[in-house]
Amino acid sequence: MANYAMALDYKNCINCKACEVACKEENGILLGADKHRIWVGANDVNGEWPALDIASAAFMPSQCQHCEVAPCQEVCPTQATYYDANGIVQVDVDKCILCSYCMVACPYDARYVDDRTMTVDKCTFCSDTRLVRGEVTTACQNTCPTKVRTFGDIDDPNSEISILLRTRESFTLKPHIGTKPKLFYLT
Repeated sequence: MANYAMALDYKNCINCKACEVACKEENGILLGADKHRIWVGANDVNGEWPALDIASAAFMPSQCQHCEVAPCQEVCPTQATYYDANGIVQVDVDKCILCSYCMVACPYDARYVDDRTMTVDKCTFCSDTRLVRGEVTTACQNTCPTKVRTFGDIDDPNSEISILLRTRESFTLKPHIGTKPKLFYLT
């Protein structure tokens, strides 16, 4: 089995929202839904209108971090949140009772209530759509015009993501809390 992760070359992000649209289309989520599955955050632009310093803008793509030690999984009373064979944090909608413990426990604010199923949902690295069809990229990676996202098996030393993580500096969000995220931000 694989050990999937994603590297984000976030400095290349232009906030075009193509990744968000592709993700929502792939997963049947309404386009107007905010922070569902993946999203792009932005810091404040320096300056005052009309003299804005657009170059100061930094965009930060985010989503479920697919932690190796996932607080959301630890608190789930029904084991609806679990790790699949590829190390991807999943949600079994048949077991989810919408208690929202996982939403509270997630330190990355990556969970939301899916109004269609009335269960908690999150990014699945397209494991239930693209990966089961034999595709090797996520919808968000496939559509990004500036190649921000690289998805793959970090246990394969020859995979593009493994090579990137060996040859570039990276960081994870909130490393001090010990969740061991599998979303890596390239510097």
